[in-house]
Amino acid sequence: MHNKLIIRGARQHNLKNIDLDLEKDQLIVISGLSGSGKSSLAFDTIFAEGQRRYVESLSAYARQFLGRLEKPSVDYIEGLSPAIAIEQKTTNNNPRSIVGTVSEIYDYYRLLWARVGTPHCPECGEIISEQSIDQILESMYTLPEMSKIMILSPVVVGRKGEHKKIFEDAKKDGFVRVRVNGEIYSIEEAPTLKKQEKHSIEIVIDRLILTPEGRSRLADSIEMATTMSDGLVSIIVLDQDNKEEIITYSQKNSCIHCGISLPEIEPRLFSFNNPFGACPTCHGLGTISDFDVDKVIPDYNKSFNQRAIVTHNPEASWSRVSFEALAEHYQFTLDTPFKDLPQQIIDIILFGGSDPIDLTYHNKKRNSTYIARKSYEGVITELRRRYRETGSSPIRQWMETFMTGLTCPTCGGKKLRKEALSILVDNKNINEITALSVKDSILYFNQLTLTPTQIEISKQVLKEINSRLNFLKNVGLDYLTLDRTTGSLSGGESQRIRLATQIGSALSGVIYVLDEPSIGLHQKDNDKLIKALKDLRDIGNTLIVVEHDEATMLAADYIVDLGPGAGVHGGFITSQGTALELMKNPESLTGRYLAKQLTMPHIEMRRGGSGNTLDIIGAKKNNLKEIDVSFKLGVMNVITGVSGSGKSTLLHEILLPALKRIINRQKENYDGYRQLLGSQFIDKVISIDQTAIGRTPRSNPATYVGAFTPIRDLFASLPESKAKGYKPGRFSFNVAGGRCEHCKGDGNLKIEMNFLPNVYVTCDVCKGKRFNKETLRTYYKGKNIYDVLNMTVSEASQFFKAIPSIHRKIETLESVGLGYIKLGQSALTLSGGEAQRVKLSLELAKKSTGKTLYILDEPTT
Repeated sequence: MHNKLIIRGARQHNLKNIDLDLEKDQLIVISGLSGSGKSSLAFDTIFAEGQRRYVESLSAYARQFLGRLEKPSVDYIEGLSPAIAIEQKTTNNNPRSIVGTVSEIYDYYRLLWARVGTPHCPECGEIISEQSIDQILESMYTLPEMSKIMILSPVVVGRKGEHKKIFEDAKKDGFVRVRVNGEIYSIEEAPTLKKQEKHSIEIVIDRLILTPEGRSRLADSIEMATTMSDGLVSIIVLDQDNKEEIITYSQKNSCIHCGISLPEIEPRLFSFNNPFGACPTCHGLGTISDFDVDKVIPDYNKSFNQRAIVTHNPEASWSRVSFEALAEHYQFTLDTPFKDLPQQIIDIILFGGSDPIDLTYHNKKRNSTYIARKSYEGVITELRRRYRETGSSPIRQWMETFMTGLTCPTCGGKKLRKEALSILVDNKNINEITALSVKDSILYFNQLTLTPTQIEISKQVLKEINSRLNFLKNVGLDYLTLDRTTGSLSGGESQRIRLATQIGSALSGVIYVLDEPSIGLHQKDNDKLIKALKDLRDIGNTLIVVEHDEATMLAADYIVDLGPGAGVHGGFITSQGTALELMKNPESLTGRYLAKQLTMPHIEMRRGGSGNTLDIIGAKKNNLKEIDVSFKLGVMNVITGVSGSGKSTLLHEILLPALKRIINRQKENYDGYRQLLGSQFIDKVISIDQTAIGRTPRSNPATYVGAFTPIRDLFASLPESKAKGYKPGRFSFNVAGGRCEHCKGDGNLKIEMNFLPNVYVTCDVCKGKRFNKETLRTYYKGKNIYDVLNMTVSEASQFFKAIPSIHRKIETLESVGLGYIKLGQSALTLSGGEAQRVKLSLELAKKSTGKTLYILDEPTT
């Protein structure tokens, strides 16, 4: 029985009391139409019950902090192993989170650089070595026997001053010779040093001939030298021709030339999430926030009097006084457009000038005049000062709208302090290797040159790095750089990184639940993904994969096909078995497509478009090779290519920002391109991506598309509502009055998990209905506000067919294939593709959008 996962009476969401027996240690695909119940079975039943049982297995003390997780609606599940869900959602937008940290490869990088990295001076680049007395001795005895040597203690290294006390103390301690700026002197005859020049002073500790018998004396001399100079000792070796060779040793990680000391070299030194290693200026972000000139002056065609400087009101008395005085001093008028002003004047307006100007301020209320003569501070300089000084959150938030992220001037965007970046492995610092793609990283580590000692120390670490890099490669992500932020990844990319991390963890006996891992993957890379899934299965795991991809279905050991329709029309098992068995089953819609009995129709007639084009000339960013691209306007254009070929770079990093700047009448910055032609044919640009439509459980499709407002108005207009004095706000879960106050209208209570993700449990007062009992007693056509929000889009479309203001907005949700989702469904439960289609439906609901360019990111996912 333990070799099977047995499910009986699964009724979660739209599942129709289904029974299922699944063999373990297999690759199982759950297929079916969108909304047929695939995620309800895989995530909301199997995974949810696995998570609930894990929490139940904890001690009573631990459970009191976690709260009670709701049991899925299922009679029982037997043979359930620990379950791990890898969902298809874009990861968080934390700028500190990168591919390297999520995949855990960066943790091994930090360990490698800490254990075998060679320290260099951050200033002069010389190698810094840390050696004990015994190591220094061993190094000395590699010299020929009978070598003449002199032991010196470098007490001053390149410092200005006369250093009289150094000579006095050396004389008191009984030393008779010093080496000053490379010349040996008797202490009595030491030269007078110039105060403003840099000098180096070494006390001569001992002179001897290298013999085995003199080892003890040499050790004592070296120890004395290092004690006097804080860990440094210099050895002058004389050859047969009396030519000098100078060898310097250090007991600490400090530069013998610059005197700069490195902190203890340990993994935290290479972490930008730790103050010990993070750049002190940007605190490990790589960027700093500063005021953007193009946001402060968005339209250079305007003058000061036309409010070109949007942060300063030209009617405000102090602003006007300052600018009138500035204009008079530098001979320009406040009616001159900024585009006609000399750059020198613009720079003074923005960043201030050194020339004092006369300011005359008249106070009409007090009938007084204030006269001052001072240099002009500058708009940007003033904003920076005000931002630092203000204690008002609203003012700070307002000012932040004019700020942008700029590369940190201290670390150059590398996130780490200079000491961490000066430690090299095979002449590369950790930032240089993190900036490589997975493909290039594999090549680098295959060609890595290390000493035999370094190889022995790093053997296990290198093994982990190579295996994890290859796991990323095997899931089709070899084009990603390890320093790429996770917020810029698609849902499919995020999921495959987590998949590769799980393969790297080498767990066995686990049930993995995956949500369409092939999303965003080119067919070229699909075989690698399927092999990775099979590898995970072959080490003793069960994979339950929600999938639409034909190749994954054909590679599966078993397929469960749900249907026959979506929403209330789905939730049944239409067929199950191998891919071949499904193809032979006439009841399986999926099987008929796999058998090629059904195919997608081809469009015969295509639209001609408006005749205009939008042309990007010389697109060159990331991996784009200065290409020219022309898009037809008035038609649907598709950008395709293998994963990592530059599709997202072209659209989201070049075209979208460029059009936004032009449409907002901001100054073009030509970031990643030479020229953009045809922008005059576009009034508006809208990007519809896969990011969530909300961040809390109260966000839902009805509120996003604007259907909830007329629904609340409808309930407020009912005779019963008027009699009780209910307003539309009574039917909102965002304000007090009609909502459940125990959960504040969420329907769920958030449980803080500290080191784990937050868990949401159903409110025990309203039972997840969000509203109080009095509000739920108001009915329209037999349905209260909770019943309406619990309807699927298809049900609501029929229910409100007679009310155009509601029906039109709901109908567009159905037209983009979302008839199965519920009106009040939490935005947190929507996949990236579903969230994108909700956004698309909002645009479709608009009566007129003008000349709008829509940019969509894989809307079919």
